Order: sequence, then structure tokens, then C-alpha cells
Amino acid sequence: MKTSVDDSPAPRAARRRGVDGADGGGGAAKRRGLLRAAAALPLLALVRPASATPEELRAAIAAFTGGDSPKTGKVTFDIAKLIDNGNAVPVTIRVESPMTAADHVTAIAIFNERNPETDIARFTLTARSGKAEVSTRIRLATSQKLVAIARLSDGSHWQQTADVIVALAACIEGEAM
Repeated sequence: MKTSVDDSPAPRAARRRGVDGADGGGGAAKRRGLLRAAAALPLLALVRPASATPEELRAAIAAFTGGDSPKTGKVTFDIAKLIDNGNAVPVTIRVESPMTAADHVTAIAIFNERNPETDIARFTLTARSGKAEVSTRIRLATSQKLVAIARLSDGSHWQQTADVIVALAACIEGEAM
């Protein structure tokens, strides 16, 4: 014989969830939260990292040079002017220097105008480096101006700029195309 007046499944389900209607372990609530978070993920793809500005470029260069205005010359910036794919752009920077203990390059930096970060790369050199040359691959978000600056052991700074055109951009996580 049954002792319960109501035999429907609703009261049993209510007893499993608890008096206030929430299940004790929070499983359904956790699942709903997870579904909401998963539904919001595509919206994150629409957010593009902010590009650096020319003012930020000037500030980054001033920070590297200690406020010194770099002179043009002594630096050779070897990069293609037209770049098919901005994901891995080969760059070589050479500086005219004898690389002796008394006269050598101490640092080389690459800055950009339109990537999310203005400071692309920094290299430290010594007289024992042999020659003042560095090579790397960089990512470029779009067509922009690049600046290579060399710091010499006498404290002077020398620069070279390059304007590049990028056909297929990199660094654009989430930009709608």
C-alpha cells in the first residue's frame, strides 16, 4: 500500500532538487553557466587587439634611447617592401661598426607603428659578438612603418626606417574579414 497521496513524478523531482528548486550539487546551474560561456566565446573572436599608434612608437623609441634623438645612418634594414604574408617576415639589421672593445654596438631594437605592441624585438650585443648583425622573423599586423635603432658603446643612437606593405596580415586575432 502506498503512503503518498500524490504519486506523480513532480514531487519526487522536487525532493531531489531540494525545497528551493535548486539541485544540491548545482549541476544544472553549472551546465547552464557553461553553456552561456560557450555561447559567448564567438564574441571574443570579434575583439581585435588594439594597434599601436605613432605616439606610442615615439614614446617607445624615447624610452629605448633615453630621450636621445637617433641619427639616421650606420644602420641597414634588410626587409622586403612588399610582404605577401605578415605571419613570419624575415628581417636582418646590420650596423656599421668595427665591433672592438672601444667601439661596438651594445643593442639593436626593432619598433613598429601598427602592431598591438610597438616593441618587436631587442638584441644585446658585445664586442665579442663579432659583427653587428641580427636576423629574425617578425609578425606584422598590417602595412606600416618599422624602425630599427642601434645603440653604440659611445652612447649614440642610429636608426633606419622602412615602410612595408603587407598583403595578408598577421596579429589580427578575431578581426572580422
